[in-house]
Amino acid sequence: MSETTFHIAMFPWFAYGHLTSFLHISNKLAERGHKISFLLPRKTQPKFEAFNLHPDLLTFVPLDIPHVDGLPPGAETTADVPFPLHSLIMTAMDLTEPVIETLLYDLNPQFVFFDFTHWLPAVSRKLGIKSIHYCTISPATVGYLISPERKLLEKPLTETDLLVPPTAFPPSSIKLRVHEARGLAAATVKQYGSGISFFERQTMSFMECDAISFKTCREMEGPYCDYVESQFGKPVILAGPVLPEKPSMVLEEKWATLLDSFKPGSVVFCAFGSECILEKNQFQELVLGFELTGYPFFVALKPPVGAESIESALPDGLQERVKGRGVVYGGWVQQQLILKHPSVGCFVTHCGSGSLSEAMMSESQLVLLPHHGDQIINARLMGGDLKVGVEVEKGEEDGVFSRNGVCKAVKGVMDDDSELGKEARANHAKWREFLLGGGLENSYIDGLVKNLHALLG
Repeated sequence: MSETTFHIAMFPWFAYGHLTSFLHISNKLAERGHKISFLLPRKTQPKFEAFNLHPDLLTFVPLDIPHVDGLPPGAETTADVPFPLHSLIMTAMDLTEPVIETLLYDLNPQFVFFDFTHWLPAVSRKLGIKSIHYCTISPATVGYLISPERKLLEKPLTETDLLVPPTAFPPSSIKLRVHEARGLAAATVKQYGSGISFFERQTMSFMECDAISFKTCREMEGPYCDYVESQFGKPVILAGPVLPEKPSMVLEEKWATLLDSFKPGSVVFCAFGSECILEKNQFQELVLGFELTGYPFFVALKPPVGAESIESALPDGLQERVKGRGVVYGGWVQQQLILKHPSVGCFVTHCGSGSLSEAMMSESQLVLLPHHGDQIINARLMGGDLKVGVEVEKGEEDGVFSRNGVCKAVKGVMDDDSELGKEARANHAKWREFLLGGGLENSYIDGLVKNLHALLG
């Protein structure tokens, strides 16, 4: 425990990946004796209580979320609505500003960790509280997309702009394809909340905070961290890998029985998080690609666009053809526990940061299939810079992938004779050993605490 302990408020974006990420760092800090006040939507709180490992020091502060026209009654997080309505959840979160100011005044913490609420630094400054932008997005993503070099507050980015990195960006293998640059350029001007674009919101959050913190290691992303620090002129404080704690629960019996029936390292597991929904044709190409591999597979995805259920969206005859070796499920599964099962040899992921953290702790080989935003940069970082996985090929212009592309990527990491697979397996094993090595995480969290002390002067 530190000689001097802090009181830290947490106010993450109301999306499960962000809430979970903030809870992980909260547990690590509470373990060292720091007091945490975690602000989150009221009806969402019960879903996180089981993951509060230090209830004596980590207190949930429930928030009543204002209703916004266009949102279903009672909607609180992005998990409650389809992707097009996420902006309205952001509007609702922005409307909590006066309540948050009152709560912070009453709680009187030394620090507040936040991410998407661009107005929070001004509120905290008024109250004498230091604001820390705890960023769930990688420094490589921040540097490539929203570096001040891009001058986002002066002119909208174009597709052409995004096909090349900013001038001073570190040398890397990060490169966008035409369809990705087009999609991200459109996202720069898209409204996210009322009267503000996503990139204006992010840029202001970075420019106004007292310090920026990333969940990463210098050994993996050092040049990108230095670039972000130099561009924004703020201290960049690294929290280390912030690995999720080992779950106290056991794997659901039906999935344990299913996985137990296969040889070690033989199953392909695919999951894309709680918010990724594929178009029906891409969903079908994906599962047909798994069928083509000849390996057993377990797919846990939400039903594709326009489908009422997973079963109704499956290609004709697939269930009969893969009976006994292939399962496609439309509900939530215990991803972290499934990845630890000995029979799982390959993980096909959308490259969300939480999923990648869990994947790097497992022995499952990585197939990278990003969909949008920071997932794209994450995939290039993992597949290109670190070479720990193989990315599924997509069309340069349309971003469409095929069953053959899926099959090729899976076989690339699963087949013993594949040179690409050998390299990915060796690098994954090296980084896994590094991340799980003795003392790494503790040294980073201790460094984070030391840097917070320094900010108080």
